[in-house]
Amino acid sequence: MSRRTYLGTTLALAMLTGGFVVSPVLQSAVAGELSTQQIIDGLKPRTRSLSVSTRAHLNDADTAFIQRVRAQSRSLSLGDREQMAEIAAKRPKIDVEINFDFNSADLTPRAEPQLNSLGKALTSPELQGSVVMLGGHTDAKGADDYNQKLSERRAETVKRFLVDNYKVSPDLLVTSGYGKDGLKNSAEPFAAENRRVEIVNVAEKEHAAK
Repeated sequence: MSRRTYLGTTLALAMLTGGFVVSPVLQSAVAGELSTQQIIDGLKPRTRSLSVSTRAHLNDADTAFIQRVRAQSRSLSLGDREQMAEIAAKRPKIDVEINFDFNSADLTPRAEPQLNSLGKALTSPELQGSVVMLGGHTDAKGADDYNQKLSERRAETVKRFLVDNYKVSPDLLVTSGYGKDGLKNSAEPFAAENRRVEIVNVAEKEHAAK
């Protein structure tokens, strides 16, 4: 299996079978704009009881990896992207529809309300201090290398917005580009909803502090 096929499969599992149970409220809002509270609920670890979590705990290797990549400013390497995708498959995530125009990494006015909801969520008492992965995606049109770089720029654009407008610490935001792997709408590979940024809570505050 090629690395690209492996990564696409891992991303699909992360979005479809990662074990995260989406509440009816989130399911009803997935096609539209999510509120701050819906984003918080989507990114918080779920529990079956007061002591049993539905999400796999980070092991020492996962924690060490997250600590390493959160300290670097350059884009993740292919190997790091694959490892991040594996961790993301076990973590709370939400597909916030921060969409972009075709062939663009610039924010549009229609994206700002959703970005503001995301900024409020990440600075809320429930999520503040967590390490969050911003995963950029493109649609399927264009060359692989170009789409990879475009997806990285999209993730960086969202990071800059959160740092500049909500004072989120840069080392709590890990950006990763996935190009046209992991299409949200595989039936319509050129659809606008594929041009997006996925949000994953990769480490809670207690792990981030280690």
